[in-house]
Amino acid sequence: MHGPDAAPSYSAAERVLILDFGSQFTQLIARRVRESGVYCEIWPFNADPGRLASFAPRAVILSGGPASLTEGTAPRVPGAIFTAGVPVLGICYGEQAMCAALGGAVESGHAREYGRAVFELTAPSPLFAGVWEPGARADVWMSHGDRVTRLPPGFRAVGVSENAPFAAIADEARRFYGLMFHPEVVHTANGAALLRNFTHAIAGCTGSWSMAGFAETAITRIRAMAGEGRVVCGLSGGVDSAVTALLVHRAIGERLTCIFVDHGLLREGEAAEVVGMFRDRFNIRLQHRDAGVLFLAALEGVTDPEEKRKTVGRLFVEVFEEEAKKLGGASHLAQGTLYPDVIESISPAGGPSVTIKSHHNVGGLPERMGFALIEPLRELFKDEVRVLGRALGLPENIVGRHPFPGPGLAIRIPGAITVEKLALLRRADAIFLEEIRAAGLYDAIWQAFAVLLPVRTVGVMGDGRSYDHALALRAVTSSDGMTADAYPFAPAFLSRVAGRIVNEVPGINRVTYDVTSKPPGTIEWE
Repeated sequence: MHGPDAAPSYSAAERVLILDFGSQFTQLIARRVRESGVYCEIWPFNADPGRLASFAPRAVILSGGPASLTEGTAPRVPGAIFTAGVPVLGICYGEQAMCAALGGAVESGHAREYGRAVFELTAPSPLFAGVWEPGARADVWMSHGDRVTRLPPGFRAVGVSENAPFAAIADEARRFYGLMFHPEVVHTANGAALLRNFTHAIAGCTGSWSMAGFAETAITRIRAMAGEGRVVCGLSGGVDSAVTALLVHRAIGERLTCIFVDHGLLREGEAAEVVGMFRDRFNIRLQHRDAGVLFLAALEGVTDPEEKRKTVGRLFVEVFEEEAKKLGGASHLAQGTLYPDVIESISPAGGPSVTIKSHHNVGGLPERMGFALIEPLRELFKDEVRVLGRALGLPENIVGRHPFPGPGLAIRIPGAITVEKLALLRRADAIFLEEIRAAGLYDAIWQAFAVLLPVRTVGVMGDGRSYDHALALRAVTSSDGMTADAYPFAPAFLSRVAGRIVNEVPGINRVTYDVTSKPPGTIEWE
């Protein structure tokens, strides 16, 4: 959907285009715009300008970015953006790039602004209507080293900060606006309201985009893509693949077959839950491959976390391919690629392109399988997928389930993996989650799990001495999965959980709680 031969979007008539110049906050812009009921897409700054005519955005937002326009290699705004006759909002680097393209000047060597700053609105503007009056001062979030030193013809300054004389600019005649601060981050007061002013008041969007409309369009489009063919879907039990399966099933019914590769590294009871739900509750054809013995044999003696991931990924592809061949005749593969995966693969500042994402997050399915892809969620963020899942009738225990890494418990056991260690960790992890649910805390936590530490400790239990495993508990809060903070459990809660684990899981005699915000890299936590 983002390449030169991409299929049309799911979006309705009201669309906003975000050109990405590499900012760490670009996805936040899209989230804020969509939260106001306006559909938007993120394209790289160097996307083919010819696509603009077919996409027909109501407005364009230019993101921030790390480059400096004082360098010859800095990314530039395509000229077609300014001749399309639609409103344009430049944010940080986006404002600088807009000014540079339209006849202004940008210089380096001035005082930089990073972090919190105080913005003062100096003149009225539709962008700030109903948010701030001239003379108002507000906390905003800045992240720039260069600054605009001369405005292009037609622009005027409407706001300043200590180190940015053109912290907000406007050309009302052409509906071009610029902000040197980031309205998309929560640190900027009323930032979402400013973006809403731009998309609704200035660009004329009504905010009518919804998940219900998305679902109807997605089902119709899946039906057209699949034709009379058969589709296979890699099912993991997570919300992404579950929602994908439900959408495809609504579209083509029994011509969908889900393949569930059980690698023996799942949480307690998870395999049975997945099989029961999709076969019994949703009546979806499901091919369940119990490959736990195969995976454990391949992981024997493997201690490096990255090697574990690659081993699980390689076997997953091989087993999936075996099961797909048994079906015969399938023409399409459905998978739960999300918008962040797409953005990462095309980002001008990103890493290597990722063409296919496996549901186990352990590598892509090879092109030799010859499937055409159906990726109905590739325009959605995780929170939007959860909303869609609820609309489709997916139960809350799947919709709200904490993220689980593709290699599963393999990367929550530092060192060698054994059947004994898996059993200990699986039971302890289940107790931890049971207590979190019983306390009504599950939905307040982004991710909680147990890690079997690579040490054994001496302890006294009853009248005897034990030499058993140590366990670490981890729970974090996060809004987007990019940053996280430890959840502040009450001491009484942790004492209760630790007591249950030590008493109910023979082989564990010590339990700790990890309060670090960024866990050690040797233990995967995504």
